[in-house]
Amino acid sequence: MGKQDHILVKKYFEDHSFIESSIASFNRFIDIELQKTIDEIGDIVPTILPTDVQEFTIKFNKIWIEKPQITEADGSKRNIYPIEARLRKLTYSAPIFLEVSVYIEGVQRESFISQIGKIPIMLRSKYCHLYKMTEDELIERGEDPTDPGGYFVINGNERVIITVEDLFPNKVFFQHSKVGPSKYTAKIFSQRGPYSIPHAIEQMKDGIFYLSFTKFKRIPLIAVIKALGMTKDQDIMEAICDEKEYDDVYINLYNSADIKNTDDAVECIAKKIGLTQPKEVKIEKTNEQLDHYLLPHVGITPKDRIHKAYHLCKLIKKFLQISIDGKTNTDKDHYKNKKLKLPGDLIADLFKVNMRVLVNDILYNFQRLVKRGKFQSVKIIIRDKLLTSRIKSAIATGSWVGGRRGISQNIARINFLDSMSHLGRVVSLLSATQENFEAREIHCTHWGRLCPIETPEGTPIGLRKNLAMLCQITQEDVSEDKLKKTLENLGVKLVK
Repeated sequence: MGKQDHILVKKYFEDHSFIESSIASFNRFIDIELQKTIDEIGDIVPTILPTDVQEFTIKFNKIWIEKPQITEADGSKRNIYPIEARLRKLTYSAPIFLEVSVYIEGVQRESFISQIGKIPIMLRSKYCHLYKMTEDELIERGEDPTDPGGYFVINGNERVIITVEDLFPNKVFFQHSKVGPSKYTAKIFSQRGPYSIPHAIEQMKDGIFYLSFTKFKRIPLIAVIKALGMTKDQDIMEAICDEKEYDDVYINLYNSADIKNTDDAVECIAKKIGLTQPKEVKIEKTNEQLDHYLLPHVGITPKDRIHKAYHLCKLIKKFLQISIDGKTNTDKDHYKNKKLKLPGDLIADLFKVNMRVLVNDILYNFQRLVKRGKFQSVKIIIRDKLLTSRIKSAIATGSWVGGRRGISQNIARINFLDSMSHLGRVVSLLSATQENFEAREIHCTHWGRLCPIETPEGTPIGLRKNLAMLCQITQEDVSEDKLKKTLENLGVKLVK
């Protein structure tokens, strides 16, 4: 680098932090994702109710946090700073408060604010006491002014949540299969909330397309499309072959010619997955599973079924374009097909899962007390230690939702540069024991985003990377309604 480059880099870091993206993601989690998670939970309706009560609903309203506090043995509360948490082997965390309302027969009977737990706070985020402190103030508080923050203090240990590199969800990836009965395979990871459901489309040697997801293993794809409401062969043909006709489509339609209506298709699928209940029960259960587990990112209500049918038709079309027309395959290693899950995103996943656990615990305690005839108030059945312990345990051990391990680590403190490197680390979820040569190689789209040099030797080579020094990761989410409106203005016709 020349002298001018040094001046530009120095000027850049006067206004920006090396780990600005990580801190921004945590701020976004507190500002937006906390309330979003509460809104997604909706009304909580117990199945077992007190005597003479016909309707009982618990509603979660506003959620917020305060700055990190500590409760002493005598019950007094005061602010806690990171240095004290390190020295006393404490967790630098802030209380979470939730406004709860209880409605009986549609009338609000109880409203209160409850502390539902504590959440660890990232150092130097805007909810940390060190936020916007001057150098002198930081020194006075026992902190290193050059320390950028971006980590947590759990039981006195400094823990960093590593940025995770994963395939972009809700996007189809086609790959050439070297083994198995199918020459090509289409895979899509349909994500709604913190959970991702893998789907696979295969075409066997007889030309028939099969779909696999959750416990649905190799179900004829045309049967699934007909079960979703697109029962006419002509409609399916037009949805797939709007530009060019493919003989393979006729083969698939002929294979499912016995399926005349939606009920026939649903019963065929129910038989494939081994349901043995009466016909009405089988149809209801299969439809429910198709709504919730088949392409949940498209929708989870009955009115979304037709959209799923069109989506599957487009996947067949793209599959045929690659397998027959020789269209270019999807490059999984291109960075447009990747998503980086920052610390804020990972904690959001953790919080969503554990809020569901808390809701189930509230319902269990409510119904247990109702059965005993001892129920008094919803306030006494909210256990704040449950959420606190589960979130703290995950960050302390690195064991995350979905069975992932090593997401959080003790920060490296060999020297300052080692710490900076650790805070900017990016890890792939691929196994280090497998070859995955293409995933380990440097891709041209890494330029300016990832450091081409900094990766360890040995089995993790190429799977453990570091962000480039001037790299910033966008945080904004585009509204779906805004996106649809923009597409309509560009001439795209939405499926009705």
